[in-house]
Amino acid sequence: MIKLFVPGRLCLFGEHTDWAGHYRTMNAQIAPGAAIVTGIEQGIYAEVERSSVFEMQSCAPQITGQWHDFACRMDEQELKRVARSGSFFCYCAGVASYMLEWYKVGGVRIRITDMTLPMKSGLSSSAAICVLVARAFNQLYNLNLNTLGEMNIAYVGELRTSSRCGRLDQACAFGVKPNLMTFDGDEIEVKALNVKHELHWVFADLSGDKDTVRILAELNRAYPFPSNEKERMLHEALGVKNQEIVDRAVKYMAEGDVEALGRLMNEAEELFDRAVAPICPEELTAPKLHAVLADEYVHQLTYGGKGVGSHGEGSVQFLARDEESQQKLVDYLIVKGMPAYKFTLHPVHTVRKAIIPVAGFGTRLYPATRCMKKDFFPIPCPDGMVRPVILILLEELVQSGIEEICLVLGSEEERKLYMDFFERPLSDEHLSKLNTESQEYEHRILDIGKRLRYVYQMEKRGFGHAVYQAAEFAHGEPVLLMLGDTLYQSTSNKPCALQLIEAYELTNTLTLGLYPVNVKEVSHFGIMSGVWEDKRNTVLNVSVLAEKPKSSYAEEFLGVRDAEGEKEYCSVFGQYILTPEVFEQLEEDIREADAHPEEHGEIELTAALDKVRQRIGMYGIRLRGERFDMGNPPALMNTVATFAMADHD
Repeated sequence: MIKLFVPGRLCLFGEHTDWAGHYRTMNAQIAPGAAIVTGIEQGIYAEVERSSVFEMQSCAPQITGQWHDFACRMDEQELKRVARSGSFFCYCAGVASYMLEWYKVGGVRIRITDMTLPMKSGLSSSAAICVLVARAFNQLYNLNLNTLGEMNIAYVGELRTSSRCGRLDQACAFGVKPNLMTFDGDEIEVKALNVKHELHWVFADLSGDKDTVRILAELNRAYPFPSNEKERMLHEALGVKNQEIVDRAVKYMAEGDVEALGRLMNEAEELFDRAVAPICPEELTAPKLHAVLADEYVHQLTYGGKGVGSHGEGSVQFLARDEESQQKLVDYLIVKGMPAYKFTLHPVHTVRKAIIPVAGFGTRLYPATRCMKKDFFPIPCPDGMVRPVILILLEELVQSGIEEICLVLGSEEERKLYMDFFERPLSDEHLSKLNTESQEYEHRILDIGKRLRYVYQMEKRGFGHAVYQAAEFAHGEPVLLMLGDTLYQSTSNKPCALQLIEAYELTNTLTLGLYPVNVKEVSHFGIMSGVWEDKRNTVLNVSVLAEKPKSSYAEEFLGVRDAEGEKEYCSVFGQYILTPEVFEQLEEDIREADAHPEEHGEIELTAALDKVRQRIGMYGIRLRGERFDMGNPPALMNTVATFAMADHD
């Protein structure tokens, strides 16, 4: 049994440009379409499992009156017949028929447990159910489709019905975060957007009548070539002028300029009314929409507003001034007879904290570790200096913008060693023997010491247990975890840690660095498998996380295809962005182990990460850099021999 959630979607800017951009296949003068689309907090929750037939069931109270359980044989013609019937389950059957035709899958049972997404209100409830069906087949039958693949199948499946949806409807596949979608002929690109300031949206069902099929039919008549001035204005509005608006919206969201973003919504609505609505005035004049947009009380609570989706009397969206205004607006619209909903886009927390566990004794490096902790082993560096391992790691964190660093020590006695190195100034006698450059460097070491915090792993109960000791330090923020016996050297102009942080700021999800290794080496590392989300094979949507698997198992089940189609094996790089859910899972694992000690061994981080992955997902990021292990004698010798000569460029 797998639990799934698929949100509805809200088009913030750029509606209709998905199908307009598609016409570039026939007229190269048409500008590519561009839209900002986000998943919303409302959506469909379901439990899915394999079945001998295709089944849709529900216990969601919100749709009790509209629902009757449905079952159909996994027969291509029967599923297509249901898809064409226009029945309540036609969308689901359309996707299932495509899956059967192209992937020869068995059946699935989908049981909807909760439905918080309003239907027929411009929020693509039909697209959400299509994505849900595609994702159920993908995960249950291990089809290795990435998110864009699920989205495309949901789109094609919906086209097998009487619906004429656009390509942006299924953007709900990408979850509750804003994305920039570009439509260039048959090509679609999806890029996650960053939000610097909380954005308090309100959207409402106008409870009016509109004929979406007629709207789209009238607009499509103007393509691929405009035949008069009115159609030329439509091309311009959905082309270059839309691109200008979308570019400014991306900029305002990244800068946190909420007022400018609200004004831009008003501008986008004015452009729509001037250049798009005249193509189908009977449906797009929309008096109810414009009455609420002109409401003086609404203006007091918002920075701007515009129509949703195909416009007309479907839905309206507003950018509220703050959280209090957001709630007041919802209450006001509901009193006016318009079901209203809140949606808040939260900024991704910039990662400003890091954790390095250094509690281990270093058994494999005995007897050197009898007199020196392994993270103080000296390493010659490319600039000619000899630094201890821990200093190299801390410098990378500082260069990556980390403000506070927590060291997980094995005992309180060990703290003195780190305080002596990072907080106690050199004596005047020793300082005077250093050259000017080294004297300046001494100040950098002391500055790093001001960033250090310490926690202790008093019981040796595994790596996950060591990481959990920093839960209070993390305090609900995302944190960067680095291993204390691994060095990293970037092959770009950004440290590896900064590359990972920037990737996290786009995914807002548990994120690990990945590093390709030979299949013979997989038994030494955690290994990730999944599907690539981008054409450059740098972002892996992780579906499997295995701790030190055997080579034979990895070769059969864990390989992913590189750009040349060859199998490669993605190990954990040794840098992680841990989200609050990881610490919650570790706490649960520790509590369970304490209650049943006879059934549990060590608290492993990989096990906790995989449980979080199953609930909210995980990404692996191919970093531009090299990893240098020093946890055992051969690895240490290799690090010392090659680290100093590594090419920064």
